[in-house]
Amino acid sequence: MIDQGLFLRLARRIESYVPSMVEMQFHLTSIPALSPENGGEGEYEKSRLLYSFLKETGISCIEEINAPDPRVPSGCRPNILATLPGNNLGRTVWILTHMDIVPPGDLTAWTRDPYQGYVKDGKVFGRGTEDNQQDLVASLFAAKAFLDEGIVPEANIGLAFVADEETSSQAGLAYVLADPKSPFLKSDLIVVPDAGDEKGSSIEVAEKSILWLKITTVGQQCHASKPSLGKNAFLAASHLVVRLQDLSQVFGVVDQLYDPPISTFQPTKKESNVPNINTIPGQDVFYLDCRVLPDYSLEEVIAAIRSMAEEIEHRFAVTVGIEPVQYLQAPPPTPVEAPVVLALKRAIADVYKVSSSPAGIGGGTVAAYFRRRGYQAAVWCKVAQTAHQPDEYCTIENMVGNAKVFAHLFLQK
Repeated sequence: MIDQGLFLRLARRIESYVPSMVEMQFHLTSIPALSPENGGEGEYEKSRLLYSFLKETGISCIEEINAPDPRVPSGCRPNILATLPGNNLGRTVWILTHMDIVPPGDLTAWTRDPYQGYVKDGKVFGRGTEDNQQDLVASLFAAKAFLDEGIVPEANIGLAFVADEETSSQAGLAYVLADPKSPFLKSDLIVVPDAGDEKGSSIEVAEKSILWLKITTVGQQCHASKPSLGKNAFLAASHLVVRLQDLSQVFGVVDQLYDPPISTFQPTKKESNVPNINTIPGQDVFYLDCRVLPDYSLEEVIAAIRSMAEEIEHRFAVTVGIEPVQYLQAPPPTPVEAPVVLALKRAIADVYKVSSSPAGIGGGTVAAYFRRRGYQAAVWCKVAQTAHQPDEYCTIENMVGNAKVFAHLFLQK
């Protein structure tokens, strides 16, 4: 499916870029592309660095679809879409990465300044180096290799750099897809390298639905020595937490595509109720994190939870409020035999010498926005899984290897 001689030239060229790839990581890391929700000024300065690099590299076909945002100094959240023409002008292989990062958190947990990248033991450290700069840089230099080697790709090379992935994607991919100038076609191959495993063997094609609920139980506060004078909201909520464990049986479909292969329903956050020990609380609040297989609608899940809550209301003479905090119905999965999945399998096998397989996950990725609109996107990267952690890093080996995988995709007929 590819010319191995051409691929060998591209692979060697990518290997020669290591110093430049590391330098680009340092530049990107020094620009804290935080969303305004996270106290930042957005991705604009980072986007200017990328725009300049694309131009200097020789990629001149660059579209910008920027979402207005008065909360940031630039007034917009940038989205860059660059293409390099191939032999088959009717098809584009897209690599979509995001420019924004998450805050560093507790600075004392970092060995060094999270915004000053450094290399140690073959790893590039700094906030954003893995999420998502590892594959952002890999995609840039995979495309650059074609230009420097004078090789025309089989399909068009598409590089998308979007904003707002870490918060909602409403100013990022969701905004781009809603714009009439969106360049994506249903026939394109779309790869989102924003989740994966240490071997590079997992190709994510499906996600569970995500439902987060705030559950508020209201009773009547009273002195703990005279419980008959009140209605213990905490006690009622505790029984409801136990009752909700039956949801796993109610929604009991097993699908081995996913890990874990079942729907999960977990109580998580608990808000404080009363500050003192000798008062029975009149209100109690906890949260439920539901990751639901696409076999079920979230309305079905909410209805079952509402029924269980009514049992508790009658038993303890309380009221239970159920408020969705996040409600994301999973889109249809990308077929396991989709062209993008098969192309990734070939590339991964050639570069990493491992057999890969499609999988589903419990978390959410930006690929869901593609799938919701009927695009067959796949999520893949070989990754050390340090995203969002202190001392985040990416390995140089993964950055270079993933660039070779992208070059392989661009070369496939």
